[in-house]
Amino acid sequence: MLNPKILIQMLLAILIGAMGSVLFIYLHLPLPWLLGAIFTSSIAMRFQNIPIKSPKIFSTPARIIIGLTIGSAFTPQILEQLHIYFFSILLIIPYTILVTFAGMYYYNKVLDFDKRTAFFSSVPGGVIEMVILGEQLKADTSKITLVQSSRLLFIVLSLPFIIQYIFHIDISGNQLITTPLRDIYLPDFFFLAILGIIGAYLAKKLHISAAYLIGPMILSIIAFSLGFVHSKPPDELIKFVQVIFGTIIGFTFRGVTLKIIIKTLVGTFGHFIILAFVSAIFISIVYFMFDFPVISILLAFSPGGQAEINLIAILVAANIPYITVHHIVRLFLVMNIAPVFAKRL
Repeated sequence: MLNPKILIQMLLAILIGAMGSVLFIYLHLPLPWLLGAIFTSSIAMRFQNIPIKSPKIFSTPARIIIGLTIGSAFTPQILEQLHIYFFSILLIIPYTILVTFAGMYYYNKVLDFDKRTAFFSSVPGGVIEMVILGEQLKADTSKITLVQSSRLLFIVLSLPFIIQYIFHIDISGNQLITTPLRDIYLPDFFFLAILGIIGAYLAKKLHISAAYLIGPMILSIIAFSLGFVHSKPPDELIKFVQVIFGTIIGFTFRGVTLKIIIKTLVGTFGHFIILAFVSAIFISIVYFMFDFPVISILLAFSPGGQAEINLIAILVAANIPYITVHHIVRLFLVMNIAPVFAKRL
């Protein structure tokens, strides 16, 4: 049974993380719920007199929610479009492989990361997902967090400006891309929760890597693609999950000096240049081979987070199903192949 004192210290850490999220929202910074929590918790845990502990106990249910959320993108409408996007989607495979190994070479040879940390730092997956996998396989999670967060930060900051100034499209506005809690159909919500628990349990029993993420994701894909469930996980819950993981991630910087943090951020910019170059090649190939709008291709082959890229897609009225399918395939590829490859390093 969890000690009440420890639970209070964990809840205080989450509260400090949430304060960082509010600060980032006020300053209009990208990914406020995740990066804000990382920012304040990584500072707070350096003060020994603040009674806080990493809220790791909340990571299991948070992983289940992330898995369910990833699967919720597989709606019947998106599956109906797959044959149109088939050859473009196929290019995601060499794109992901090339981006990963170019980045891995850069981090291993130039920045002197160990091979496993270099691999998870270069994989174009989500920050949370890569930290989860890296932690399970004994990689340096503080470096992975810094690198992946920096990559996402560079992409989220640069893409809107590229779209606005090159394509002359107004991107002002703020639209919600998830379902608010008040609009959730409760039977769907409880059904999803049961699926998440069952998926996590079965995946753990089968010794699947990242079981609490992959198991719920697979069952969620089946449920949403067959039309059994329509309500996606609520927006407020997803934000809370970001705060939890941001707080947990913030604690991974314990013992990491400010000099190393700055050095890693500067080094990550080199990887960002590699990403931009590889992405430009594939965007050009798809643009000249298929009849898709260039903005949709740009967003489909941008190695950012699915939620952030979809938000930009909504603001510029891009082809959201096309973009979503590409990011789902990339994430599904990464989540299933990355753990297997990493174990061999």
